[in-house]
Amino acid sequence: MFDSTRLAGLVAVAEAGSITRAAARLGYTAPALSQQLAKLEREAGAELLVRTHRGARLTAAGEVLVAHARRALDEMDRARLELSQLRGLSGGRLRIGTFTTAGIHLLPPVLTAFRREHPEVELRVAEYEPPAGVAAVAAGDADLALTHNYEGGPDPAPPPGVTVEPLLVEDLVLVTSPGHALAAAPGPMRWAELAGQPLVSSAPDYPNRQAMEAALRAAGVRPVVVCETPAYVTVCALVSAGLGMGLVPRMMAESSVVPLGVRALAAPGIHRTIALASRGDDTSPGVRTLRALLLGTYRRPATTPGAALTPPGRPRPPTEG
Repeated sequence: MFDSTRLAGLVAVAEAGSITRAAARLGYTAPALSQQLAKLEREAGAELLVRTHRGARLTAAGEVLVAHARRALDEMDRARLELSQLRGLSGGRLRIGTFTTAGIHLLPPVLTAFRREHPEVELRVAEYEPPAGVAAVAAGDADLALTHNYEGGPDPAPPPGVTVEPLLVEDLVLVTSPGHALAAAPGPMRWAELAGQPLVSSAPDYPNRQAMEAALRAAGVRPVVVCETPAYVTVCALVSAGLGMGLVPRMMAESSVVPLGVRALAAPGIHRTIALASRGDDTSPGVRTLRALLLGTYRRPATTPGAALTPPGRPRPPTEG
């Protein structure tokens, strides 16, 4: 391993053409720099400089080492700059867009970890119903945004300059009131079992409602929606009270504050991809740090139907049914 100070000295001599001039540039005495260069030659096992009364020039070995030294020193300078920027996260503001489920279950542990390291950065969280969060990032109204897309639903290309990176794939499950026979039945639920059953779901123009209706139609079942609400937490509350049954993301069912019966769906089921939107040209240290935290915490392979999905580091709540 070559000493970076000695490599910088060799580069300085190559540029100045003289040990004396290079030493003055670096703030050394000429004998001190000569001593460092002699040690570098011993490390390299080759003569690096030809010293003359007019100055010094590189040997062939010196030319090779200087080329590599310049690249290595440039990389070290970039590393020092980036570390300095990270240490400089002592102020400023980060604007994070999210949808409700991610705001409740995915953001809290990551934002807590971020704030523990950078307590002076102001965090602002705003809710956007997907895909509005992606548009907010494109417009500069949000620095990062969590969004989702349902399998089989529309998946428009992101706006120019915006990158959308998948974090995880989550399956939807059937939720019923506690003790309901449909939740207690063995094995994953087949769509035909929902024939004639009252359902609580979102409005017809919502992607989750469209995915549910497409799956039911494919099974020859006409959906019977008795109540519409856009919020999964409200779906769970109404289902728990016995108004009907519904389909919600697994993480929502597993952490419900109301008692529920829960049953997995038979393959292929319904899945949604949760993703992170950011501007590709945004290199601010705060955005890069939070993006890396989110990707490092949640990015994983797709889950299989019926597999539990619980944010890392958090205990998995029990389910009913």
